[in-house]
Order: sequence, then C-alpha cells, then structure tokens
Amino acid sequence: MLARRIAALTAAAALVGSSAASAPALGRAEAPPGAAGIGDPYFPLDGNGGIDVLRYDIHDRYRFGDRHLSGWTVVTLRATESLSSFNLDLLLPVRSVSVDGRDAGFEKSPHELVVKHPVDTGETVRVVVRYAGRPSAYSYAGESNWLASDHEVVAMNQPHMAPWWFPSNDHPLDRAHVRMSITVPKESQVIGNGRRVDREVRGGLATTTWEAREPMVPYLAFFAAGRFEIARGRLDGRPWYAAVSKLLSPAQRQVAMGLMERTPRLLRWLERQVGDYPFSTTGGLTTALPVGFALENQTRPTYPWMGDGPGAVSIVVHELAHQWFGDSVAVEGWTDIWLNEGWATYFEQYYAETHGGPTTDAWLREEYGTSSADDPFWGHQVADPCPGHEDCVSWIFAPFVYERGGLALAALRNRVGDADFATLTGRWVSEHAGGTGSTAQFQALAEQVSGQDLGGLFDAWVRSTTKPEDTAANGLG
Repeated sequence: MLARRIAALTAAAALVGSSAASAPALGRAEAPPGAAGIGDPYFPLDGNGGIDVLRYDIHDRYRFGDRHLSGWTVVTLRATESLSSFNLDLLLPVRSVSVDGRDAGFEKSPHELVVKHPVDTGETVRVVVRYAGRPSAYSYAGESNWLASDHEVVAMNQPHMAPWWFPSNDHPLDRAHVRMSITVPKESQVIGNGRRVDREVRGGLATTTWEAREPMVPYLAFFAAGRFEIARGRLDGRPWYAAVSKLLSPAQRQVAMGLMERTPRLLRWLERQVGDYPFSTTGGLTTALPVGFALENQTRPTYPWMGDGPGAVSIVVHELAHQWFGDSVAVEGWTDIWLNEGWATYFEQYYAETHGGPTTDAWLREEYGTSSADDPFWGHQVADPCPGHEDCVSWIFAPFVYERGGLALAALRNRVGDADFATLTGRWVSEHAGGTGSTAQFQALAEQVSGQDLGGLFDAWVRSTTKPEDTAANGLG
C-alpha cells in the first residue's frame, strides 16, 4: 500500500497458513465454540479460530444506483480443531447459511458471523452464506472502506476489505484460492485478480468470472466494475492485463494506460533483483475514484490517477515489489507490516539508484542527517508500530513504518555487503513463498546468510524509539 506522495502527485496531475494451532480432537458434545479472532494483538476480531479456509467461490451482484450488493459465497474450509460452532468475518446482513447442503443456524454481530454447526478436527465442509446490503453503510476498526460512485466501484483497501463483500477468514495467516463471479449491468466491465475465465450476458446484466491460480490472503482479493479501457499482452511468456477508467479524460487515460503498460517491463527489472515472479499473470488498474492510495492487490495492483512523472513510476515499482513482499510472503501478524512496506520503499530507492538517481546509501545518509534525534520520526518502534492497540490502522501505515523500514534495509545492505544482501533477498522470498514471515525470522535469516550477529542493528533500526547511533555496526559511519 502506498498513500504517501499520492496526494501531491494527484494535485500536480490535475493541471486503500492457517488459523489457530491444532488441538487434540474432542467429541462434538464437548467441543468449544471457535474463537472470534485468529490471535492478532492489533485487531482481535480479525480471522477466526479453529478453521483453515481452502477456497472462496464468490457470487455477487452490484447495483450502481443505490450501491447495493447481494450474493452468496461458498466457503470451503477445514477444521483445525473440533468445534461446536465456527466464525467467519462479514459486515453485511446475512440471509441464510447452509453447511454441506443443510440449513445451519447462525448469529450475526457487526463483524462476526457465528455458524452453529459442529465440526471435527480435520473435517472439510462446504459453507454457503447468502447476504445483502449496502457496503457503504458499514465500518470496522475505524474504516469505512467502500469506494464507489454512481458509475464505478473498486473493492480495495488494507488491512481489511473482504468483509464488505464476502465472508472470510480475514487475516494474512490464512490464504485460499479465490474465484469471483460479479454481476453488473452489461454496459459495464468487471476486473479482478488472476485471469478472466468467463463473461455471460443475460438480458440487461452480465456476469464476469475471474479466477486466481495461486492462493491469496483475503484483503488482496478485489474487484472493480465500471467502464474501462483495456490493454493486454504477453511478455516473457506471462500474460498481462491493464485497465483504465473511462471516467478519466482522454488525455488522462492515455497517460495512465502508458504507465500501466510499463508494468511488465518493471516486473522484469524486479525479477532480476529478487527472483522469479511468484504469480502467473500481472497487470494493473487505474480508477477515476478519489482513492488517495495505491494498493498491491495480488496480480493486479490498483492506482489512482497519478500523472506521468517519475513519482508515478516509483509508485508502480512499490506496488509491484509488494507482489513478493506482502503478497507472496505475507506478514505473520500486523506488527510485521514493515517487512511489506520497508521492502517496497527500499525498491523504490534501488530502482532510482539503477536509473541514474542517488544510491540507497546516499538516500540513507540524507534521511538520517536531516532528522534530529528529538524528531518524532524516531519515537516509535518500527517492528511494533501500534503498542497501545488503538487506532492501529493509522499507526501501521504511518510514514515512519515505510521510511524507517526502507532505511533499515539500506543500512543492512551496508552492513552485510551487496553479495550477502542479494542472497538474503532471494532466500527470504523463496523460503517463505506462499507463507508468512516475521521480524524475528527475517533477522535470523540475515544472520545466517551473513554469519554476523545483527541484533544490535535490528534493535537500532526497528525495535528502538531513539535515533540509531552513527556507527558502522548500524550500517552508518
């Protein structure tokens, strides 16, 4: 996710694994209910205990006029514990629930759907949830995430988005396959993750189906509906698909599409730095909606109108870097968000370094030198940005998480040297691909690769609330 600099770019151009550990099997009569959360300290209701979702089959219909969404989702899940009931995360009102074809009782609170059906450890069930409502009427964790106008909608945000349009196990610890079929008026188009596999027109409506080959965490699933200009192609054998809102002016659309069409070549550059791209397709979407941030939806990031300056290219690099750092390697918990945003920020700077700009070392020293020791920039722990556990959405995306996270990586590169840093980068994304990563795991791998004790450096850059000392041990000096 990248909100910083978007507002400035927009103004200039105008000229959002698995659940709890397995427990011993219990008989259904004595099994407890599933927990309402997966255990994340920042968001206690995120995710759910005792289940592992394998697949989401989403069937939604959206009306632009009153912004009403209705539909049903098949959630295929496996119980990791014996439970008397289990939860899903959903904000919309629920009409009915069935499990393996039989009606199931349920209770609905603002964020939680409790399905009153017992499951045994290891049992796989097929849950169908039917729901309807106006997503814009609901909020959670201080977020009102529905982004829509009378002619366009984009379901995009972080750290939460799924509960506004489908029931989910909403935490990065649980990724699943996603297939979505979205019905809108036939004059509109639908864009989603992965590849478009079908479009069926019936009367005045069209249902478009998108399917992602690789599993994803729930907040990375998205759809956009409206009228779009489309471009597609193939580079290095990989298909790409780009879309730009027709609500932008013709001149804006030309600039935005030119930027979206750079995605495959920018991805090729990143592959040379990081390793093989972890997904089977790529692309991007530029919306006309006033979103104010870009987001790394898996395989198809979304962007606001950004103009055509170098800052816009940098943002595309940032979101594409997230395809490895955040999408393929998800955070273990939201305390680890710097491992997403720090890497994406670092690669913005490294792209500049390799295209005639200042080196990451020069950037590190400039940023370090221009912030005094009493600057609030240094007053928070990067590896625990929301220790009070209040208003965590604001804190986990605060500028210090991005900037100090990227600076920490630049300092680490200085400390261990280019060769070990390149090895560390490749091993991190390959060894954790399709899984999660934590700060402790990253430090352990960095020490293994470099053969150095890096505890002091990690303490100084990501676990301290004071400015790091200007020493070689801290990647400075």
